[in-house]
Amino acid sequence: MEEEIVNKILKLETEIQIRFDANKLNFYNKKGKVHKKQIAFHKCKKRNRWVFGGNRSGKTECGAVEVVYLACGLHPYKKNKVTEGWVVSLSRQVQRDVAQRKILEYLPLSYIVDIVMVTGSKDNAVNGIIDFIVVKSEAGGFSKIGFKSCDQGREKFQGASLDYVWFDEEPPFDIYLECKMRVLDRCGEIFGTMTPLKGLTWVFNTIYLNEQNDEQVWCETMEWADNPFLSKKEVEALTKTLPADEIESRRYGHFMQNGGLVYSEFDESQNVIEPFEIPSEWQDNISIDPGLHNPLSAHFYAVDFDGNVYVVAEHFAAGQTVEQHAKAIWNLAKKLNWKTDGRGFLHALIDSAANQRTLASSKNVVELFYENKIVVNTNVNKDLFAGISVVKSYLKTADGRRRLFIFKNCINLIREIKSYWWGDDDVPIKKDDHALDELRYYLMTKPIKKEVVTKNEIQKDKERMAKRLQNQKYR
Repeated sequence: MEEEIVNKILKLETEIQIRFDANKLNFYNKKGKVHKKQIAFHKCKKRNRWVFGGNRSGKTECGAVEVVYLACGLHPYKKNKVTEGWVVSLSRQVQRDVAQRKILEYLPLSYIVDIVMVTGSKDNAVNGIIDFIVVKSEAGGFSKIGFKSCDQGREKFQGASLDYVWFDEEPPFDIYLECKMRVLDRCGEIFGTMTPLKGLTWVFNTIYLNEQNDEQVWCETMEWADNPFLSKKEVEALTKTLPADEIESRRYGHFMQNGGLVYSEFDESQNVIEPFEIPSEWQDNISIDPGLHNPLSAHFYAVDFDGNVYVVAEHFAAGQTVEQHAKAIWNLAKKLNWKTDGRGFLHALIDSAANQRTLASSKNVVELFYENKIVVNTNVNKDLFAGISVVKSYLKTADGRRRLFIFKNCINLIREIKSYWWGDDDVPIKKDDHALDELRYYLMTKPIKKEVVTKNEIQKDKERMAKRLQNQKYR
């Protein structure tokens, strides 16, 4: 009897596995464990989306599922239509072993109309090299998934008109540009999933830093801890086997330079937030790093009742006079209904260098700001390493909490945090750090928030007894 029950259970488990393998898409982020960053990727409406993830963080899986969603007309977050797109890998071998295999895992067999092979048999497509797959679409008609490899050269990417291109790992820049042309007339989309192992390449500047401020560019980093399907013990064991620089890229999906990131604690998905109207009680201060030919950076800072800091507005410009900068700061202050003193003056922190006069003016920057009704305080703590330590503690505390939140419209501060590197002698490279300087000046003014200890009645009673004994002692 027991043997019969065991056999039935085994048979049932086998049937469940067969059904799962036959339609894996039905189980993707649906029940139980959910990969939140994969969901964010699928929901994003931007037309140039990238995931920078460590190995086994789930990045390739979400790229493959996105292709299947688009091809089958099953996308849960977008208007579905018949599509034609490309899957681009570094080589044909990598195509077969990675992207192609993942797509075949998630593409339901009932949707496949035809498979055209480069090599091998379509009856065993997973072990051959696919040219394209014709797929039935729920939108009506047939979609086409084409496969390309970067080693074919740019010329092989010309001519087509496409709805999407998925880059599995980082392509050469010329192929990226060619593929952007392929989706142009259909207002199509580019998406990429990659582990940044090549250093600070074009992807770092064009996508991660978004130097051109392209409104359609979106990126996300994924690390092992984001993947709920990885064992914590496995993560810990693998982390111990990798050198520090390899951990940054292969676990956290960070771009790396020789010295490493100064603010590796920064996570754009958690430290950067959508703007909202802050209560007037939260308004705290403005901080300025002065510049005339170099950029002047100014940010408005707010603090909630729990001591969390919010960077809510940004002025960042070069080649302007103090009067022009002051006007821009005042315009932001009026939009925010920012507090002023009894005389109607704004108050701000500023680098002590503002006290110095230049040959261009008989007045220093402090005096020029005052003439424009902004009182600037030059008594700031400029200790670089103490300041960096404080910023790190606000980006992420020892117990994993975030205490610094930056509104997403503060694009220059975000860009500087993402590109601030350690150089020689453990000193940060002095480049593009104007916003970071005034962020340090501001956070160095904040007192360390002490933990409030709630005492029980026994502890309170002991304290009262101790005070009575102390008083009796000195009578």
